[in-house]
Amino acid sequence: MLTGPSNTMRKRMFVMMAGLVLLGFIGLIGRLFYLQVVANDDLQKKATNQQLRTTEISPKRGTIYDRNMNILAKSATVWTVFVSPADIEDDKEKELIASGLSEILEVDKQDLLDKMKNNTYYEIVKKKIEKDVADKVVEFVTEKNITAVHLVEDNKRYYPNNNLASTVIGFTGTDNQGLAGIEAYYDKILTGTAGKIVSAKNAWGTDMPFKYEQMYDAKDGNSLVLTIDNVIQYFLENNLEMAVEEYGVENRAAAIAIDVNTGEILGMATKPDFNLNEPFEISDPAIKEELEKLTGEAYSKELRKQQEAQWRNKCISDPYEPGSVFKIITASSALEEGTDTKDSQFFCNGSLTVAGRNISCWKHAGHGAEDFTHALMNSCNPAFMAIGAKLGPENYFKYFKAYGLTELTGIDLPGEAESIYHPLSDLQGPVELAVSSFGQTFKVTPIQLITAVSAAINGGKLVQPHIVKQVVDADGNVVKDYSTTVKREVISEEVSNEIALMLEKVVTEGSGRNAYIAGYRIGGKTGTSEKIDQQVNGQVVDFISSFMGFAPADDPQIAVLVLLDEPTKASTFGSVIAAPVVGSVLSETLSYMGIEPQYTAEELEKMDISVPNVVGRKRLEGQNDLNLLGLQCRIVGNGETILEQIPSGGDSIPRGGTVIIYTEESSSSKVTVPDVVGKSGQEANQEIINAGLNIRIAGSGIDSGPSTAAKQEPAAGEEVDEGTVVTVTFVTEEPVDQLPVTQ
Repeated sequence: MLTGPSNTMRKRMFVMMAGLVLLGFIGLIGRLFYLQVVANDDLQKKATNQQLRTTEISPKRGTIYDRNMNILAKSATVWTVFVSPADIEDDKEKELIASGLSEILEVDKQDLLDKMKNNTYYEIVKKKIEKDVADKVVEFVTEKNITAVHLVEDNKRYYPNNNLASTVIGFTGTDNQGLAGIEAYYDKILTGTAGKIVSAKNAWGTDMPFKYEQMYDAKDGNSLVLTIDNVIQYFLENNLEMAVEEYGVENRAAAIAIDVNTGEILGMATKPDFNLNEPFEISDPAIKEELEKLTGEAYSKELRKQQEAQWRNKCISDPYEPGSVFKIITASSALEEGTDTKDSQFFCNGSLTVAGRNISCWKHAGHGAEDFTHALMNSCNPAFMAIGAKLGPENYFKYFKAYGLTELTGIDLPGEAESIYHPLSDLQGPVELAVSSFGQTFKVTPIQLITAVSAAINGGKLVQPHIVKQVVDADGNVVKDYSTTVKREVISEEVSNEIALMLEKVVTEGSGRNAYIAGYRIGGKTGTSEKIDQQVNGQVVDFISSFMGFAPADDPQIAVLVLLDEPTKASTFGSVIAAPVVGSVLSETLSYMGIEPQYTAEELEKMDISVPNVVGRKRLEGQNDLNLLGLQCRIVGNGETILEQIPSGGDSIPRGGTVIIYTEESSSSKVTVPDVVGKSGQEANQEIINAGLNIRIAGSGIDSGPSTAAKQEPAAGEEVDEGTVVTVTFVTEEPVDQLPVTQ
């Protein structure tokens, strides 16, 4: 006989069921806790991704200005074209859209048809199209009554001056991110904050209509005001470019102009450079031709190498042996430490033997007896080896470090390289100390050197170099100022003033005569260094020619450093080829800065005369007026009245020059300008006068020692009016520098 479950069994079953239910609740609660607490963030992201589509809106990148608010880089409005396949009615409309847009935008038609197979509301057709192309798209969709094609605003970077300051400004990539120079270093400030369009998606993953969209505006980037003056930048680049061509510079040239008191970079150039609007294009035709011979991986590898080379800012990224320009640092250190005075005496017989090694002066015959000032003026190696020996390794290294040459300058540009120098332990060796004293066997960057020399002449203060002056917002409000930062005092103001005046004598009487400018007090120092680490069969074959100039010498405001890396034409001496470049830059810059020339009596005696206008006057009266001003007069014709004159009234002509006056109805005679480049002052003067022309002397002049005509204007072979003034620039022939170093 069957019986039902006992009470005990019922109780057990109830307990088991209750336990199972409780266990289920615990599991459910645990799962809910995991989903709502532990995995909440991840699940929300997944849900958002499934329900929303985000399209980024690019912010407008900030403008880059020079110090006078001239635009160096700006962003202009362009457009992105996109198509909404979900709004296209049929295949016929797809074909119409693909045919029209592929022709207007120069995109592949089949690629566009493939994009329109997606059931979405946003498929990009082409980015960054210009206004004229955008207008054609608008005209096309309006004419064809197409509602599935749209344009949204974007921005694109433009550089109105093309190559100007290209290695400094840098450039941006396709997504407007900074890739080089200022654009890269200050990318976060310039970029701004991206906006976005958030679109809802339905259960099938396609975009819902535009009424379900939300737009968040982009915040434009701030703008930068640089310390660079685009006029001074042009002076630097123009003169540097001519030097590269004229002297066959093979490893690029570099130049920096700096305010010695504030550290503001007024100009910084590397030549050859590149076009900022086409940064990936190789600018050098010869290199481009060689690249075209390559294919495949070899082409890609070499292309990248050459692109990086042309983008490289030589002023901050390439350490070099400074040569005799460094003697400024050695001289100022010795005067400050008191191991030498300006009255210290030296004797140079053409070389000095140090620890059994014979180290030569550039002047093999020697300079003989000379004091400290003349040792600097003469750029005498043996004297500076003696100065370095008295200074001693500890003091030498102390000032080398104090001048900032063991550390980065901290300039606000990417890619600054470190110097390569002898540690104090190496300088205990007499040879290392000797050659280091005149700027060989170690390397510094141009920005390190000009910063150090600025401290030597500005009163003794090492100032932080910088290239950005201000950050401003879209309304022109100043967000941040970058003021002058003095790192430390290296030498006293008294020693600094003394060094500056000594360096003035380098230009007026010594090795820097080719940087002389009438009416201005210019100081400077030449440099020619051997590239010792690039010897061929034990012989140095490549050199760096440089010159450091500043003005005014009695109150330094601006300094200019120029270096020509591996010149192959004419001389390799900095005194001959680099000094005239600095002289030309300073001549243009000082006039532009409004610094008035102060001429000496001797300079005034040699100055040009403004030709009076004698047209319409009687022949003898006009002749008398010209003679009273110290001008010669040649009369053509037998008439009573002057009908024409060359040079014309108001033109400048050298004192003692000839004015041709015509007294009959006849046009002036044409003559061919002779070629006087490479000739002595006497030869050039004779040939130009014999051709019926006037000569104006520029540069170091024919009365400052042996000199050669380096350039002329107008050029040889040109047909000009008789009496035209030909300006001939002379440079001293004497190779005043530090070579050779050792024997």
